[in-house]
Amino acid sequence: MSDKPFFVGYLPAPGPLRVFLWSVCIMLVAGLAATGYFLGAAQDDPGPGAFRFDYGRQTVTGVVEMTPYPVIHVTQGNDRIKPGDSFLMTAGGKSGVDSRAMPLNGQLAEVSGVVLERGDLYMLQLRGGRNGLKAAEGDAPEVAAEPQGRWQLTGEICDGKCLAGAMRPGRGLAHKACANLCLLGDVPPIFVSSQPVLGEEFLLVTGPDGTRLPRAAYDYVAQFITAEGEITKRGDLLVWEIDTDTIEVTE
Repeated sequence: MSDKPFFVGYLPAPGPLRVFLWSVCIMLVAGLAATGYFLGAAQDDPGPGAFRFDYGRQTVTGVVEMTPYPVIHVTQGNDRIKPGDSFLMTAGGKSGVDSRAMPLNGQLAEVSGVVLERGDLYMLQLRGGRNGLKAAEGDAPEVAAEPQGRWQLTGEICDGKCLAGAMRPGRGLAHKACANLCLLGDVPPIFVSSQPVLGEEFLLVTGPDGTRLPRAAYDYVAQFITAEGEITKRGDLLVWEIDTDTIEVTE
């Protein structure tokens, strides 16, 4: 009979085979870990966008404006958020806060939530119920609308929440389905310009005359496009009223 070790299922594995099996297992785990590391290292930098839980819960007072998407123009801030800052607002998950913000349009309100931040793009994910958005005492100052003319821009339409940091990188064709679901849920849409516009890279994108982003534009979400539209500055936020008839996919 051969002296070579032989495995039998109902008996303990022979010593030499145990060494071999442990070696294979360790090499397999190490190989998978190395593969995962190098695949991750080969990807593009997803950017600095993130939920800023390190800031803690932020509570500020400001003027609510439907642009037509809900924005808070801060009048009374704190150590991190200054008066004059303009924050887009959203709820948890893939949903906006339109129904909560609309009754307070043009009024002073107190808002509370978690900041999402990416460069000069800021969004506040509100707490639920009155803890997140409620009327505040005092007279609301008027928010001036400053027309900036008609511009032709090149870039990408994204949903503002994922782009600001809820997902990373939150843009590109791999994110198209997720972005459209967010937009259908009333999350404010953002245009990421390939070149700075009046010093800004991110613009709230809407339809003409203060209407919501037309459904025709959803087909172009997460694609590199060129289009024209009027730009208006509201607080420190740029709003681009895209003309969907001028949209062209850019290679």
